[in-house]
Amino acid sequence: MRLWVINFKKFVLLTAFGFIISIFPIAAQFPPEIVSQSAVVMDAATGTILYSKNPDDEIPPASLTKLMTMHLALLEVAAGKASLDEMIIPPRESWAVNQLPRSSVMGLANGQRLSLKELLLGIAIYSGNDSAVAIALRFAPSVKDFVEMMNREAIVLGLKNTRFVDASGYSEENITTAREFIEFCRMYLEAHPESLRDYHSVREHTFPRAESYIERNPNNRTARARRNTNALLGRIEGLDGIKTGYIPESGYNIALTAERKGSRFITVILGAPSQWGGDRIRDEDGEKLLDWAFANYHTLRPNVGAFEPIRIWKGRENYISIFPAAPLEFTVVAERGEEISWHIEYKEPLIAPLPAGSLAGELILFDNLGELRRVPLILAKDAEKGGFFKRLFDSIRLFFRRKN
Repeated sequence: MRLWVINFKKFVLLTAFGFIISIFPIAAQFPPEIVSQSAVVMDAATGTILYSKNPDDEIPPASLTKLMTMHLALLEVAAGKASLDEMIIPPRESWAVNQLPRSSVMGLANGQRLSLKELLLGIAIYSGNDSAVAIALRFAPSVKDFVEMMNREAIVLGLKNTRFVDASGYSEENITTAREFIEFCRMYLEAHPESLRDYHSVREHTFPRAESYIERNPNNRTARARRNTNALLGRIEGLDGIKTGYIPESGYNIALTAERKGSRFITVILGAPSQWGGDRIRDEDGEKLLDWAFANYHTLRPNVGAFEPIRIWKGRENYISIFPAAPLEFTVVAERGEEISWHIEYKEPLIAPLPAGSLAGELILFDNLGELRRVPLILAKDAEKGGFFKRLFDSIRLFFRRKN
């Protein structure tokens, strides 16, 4: 039997980009018709794209840009270079009165002081351009320098057609695609899972309050509570994020995510009509796509337990551990996935020397309707060649093993 040997780094790279796919047949109801120019629906756990319409059209993300601003700030917090509780005095450049016309703002002004966490809430709830500028200036000498950080991070994340010129998304020169932005949303949620609870699902916030001012003054004005710009919070089952956006040049945009019964799906919609009522069309398109996804697909997470080490012949070690070359969770149509069972087909005999990542077998998953998926199993480390007598002894054993 021929043994396949796979370069480990290349194999993991291919896996990361989703080239290991399920082999079960997919049959789902046709997706709904939508008005928006571009849209993608994805399983957040597996990266499987369930639906797309014009996914590679380049469209300004508008205030969806602010998710990258939040991402960079939260990375700094995670690295211990900043604290959510640190107090920030908004610099003049970030004051609401100094933002461009038609900007959505949190209401930053002279004489205020607020925490980094509240500035992040200012992005998530108010979609504040002033909040984005204040955060940019917390982490870079200028907004221009912060934008360079944003674009470097986009390159690191593999977003080849996404570029930024500001931290808030005001400019039509910010560009992305639905395909790339939904990949970014997936990576954002993986990196900052707490962001949904702490920011994006928060429905309302009041700013400024009396304590928002450095000096207490009875003449300081307070504001009423304002609701999250994402009007679908509380309207769609399981919805807990993520962000809205609008400029005339892009129309209405939205990135949505919801979780139901252990499955989490994301949808990104770009280019809903920019005229009056476009926000309603965008929201209706998002609701239709999420409801369709949950009605037709779900995420399976099979629990197969630990894998027994595999026998290595003519090696220094008789047994070496194996592990799946891809995550075991996968996306399946709604009617599949009950009564999961599995078995392993080994590639035998495995004869040393073999590099780490060599194919050792396949995990085959079944349900009551048949085979669902095959997952390659690979060696966890190099299988080094044994000494002369070890190889001789194993050769004799293999000879009689084949005879039998």
